[in-house]
Amino acid sequence: MAGQLKDVLLVGLGAVGAIYSLILKRSGQARVTAVARSNYEAVSAKGLHIKSRKYGELQGWKPDRLFPTVEQALDRPYSYVIVTSKAIPELVRTPKLLAPLLSPAYSDKHPQPTYVLMQNGLNVEVDLYNALKKLRSSQEPSIISTVVWIGTGMLDSTSVEHNDFACGRPQDRVSLGVYRPSTTTTTNTEAESALLQGFADILSAGGSDTTIVTEIQRAKFAKNMWNACLGVTAALAHFPLQAIFRPSHLEPGASAQHPSESTAETYTAPQSLPSPSAQVTASISSASPAISANTIPFLYDAMTEMSTLGLKLFPPSESDPGLDPDVALKTLTNTSRLNSLPESNHRASTLVDVENGRPTEVEVILGELVRMGRREGVPMPRIETLYALMLIIQNQLLREYSKH
Repeated sequence: MAGQLKDVLLVGLGAVGAIYSLILKRSGQARVTAVARSNYEAVSAKGLHIKSRKYGELQGWKPDRLFPTVEQALDRPYSYVIVTSKAIPELVRTPKLLAPLLSPAYSDKHPQPTYVLMQNGLNVEVDLYNALKKLRSSQEPSIISTVVWIGTGMLDSTSVEHNDFACGRPQDRVSLGVYRPSTTTTTNTEAESALLQGFADILSAGGSDTTIVTEIQRAKFAKNMWNACLGVTAALAHFPLQAIFRPSHLEPGASAQHPSESTAETYTAPQSLPSPSAQVTASISSASPAISANTIPFLYDAMTEMSTLGLKLFPPSESDPGLDPDVALKTLTNTSRLNSLPESNHRASTLVDVENGRPTEVEVILGELVRMGRREGVPMPRIETLYALMLIIQNQLLREYSKH
């Protein structure tokens, strides 16, 4: 049985890496070597305390092998190298993070693995693809890119909480697709299908919810709509999304309050004619009439800018319908429904990063959008505004990070 195990190297033992290390181990098909860059000493000493509604509570859990650096894990070939660290190019670009695997000392001795990027954002694969082509120009790099939906967070350096992503939805879902520099190919070859199915089978055996797609950038773009508009707004506001979408009468403990006790309930802002976007989003639950009239329409307009770009980048074809033209309204409606419930306590990862003083994924979530929009000639004033404001926060976070 041991001989059938796939050797897997996972880089980044944070909240996402911890849960997917566990999923890989649970599959019974993988031997997991993990690189814990910032929490190696703590995890090595105590293991991880994983509290998961789905997989139970595990105290002192560890992968098969644990190292503080990639360099120390180069004693064997790997079937898969999974990157679960956040894509923050201002700190480290992927080829530098994985440089030991790309070095002649390793690549001349072992075949290159399939790289699996479990990261938010757009174009996170480009640097690694170019580095692999430079390493072996005659060989097409084997890169699986993903869209990950997961409700997990680090409570401290060794404690991981894994709950519903949002009120009853599966706690970990992943869409997988082969990375190609061009997005015009919307079918998988037989070899690509086998590659994707092989990795999906391991994740499924471990308990994760998986979907194979034929062109991953469409799926990543649709997911990035949530990150760029909703996750970033939460970070800028310093409040979770419940502060946008949950009416006061659905707040936990609201039944014990009297409406007259709330200033927000007794003040009525001067009325004006609703904007066209306010009319479109009028049925979406909100925390106040003013938010309904202004904030939610702004988010809809920002998402519509993204949708316009996405429809240009990903036109429909015979084998793929392209980006859903109603994705903006559907994303807002679903997010409102989930975050208006009294039991909802999800906090966007960008908000959590800001709260904890960590640099954010602003460049791959927003910066890439701005650059793509300008390149394609698609006006994106609201997205550019969100990017400009997040850059102020990011600059301060990077300054603080550089002191440590």
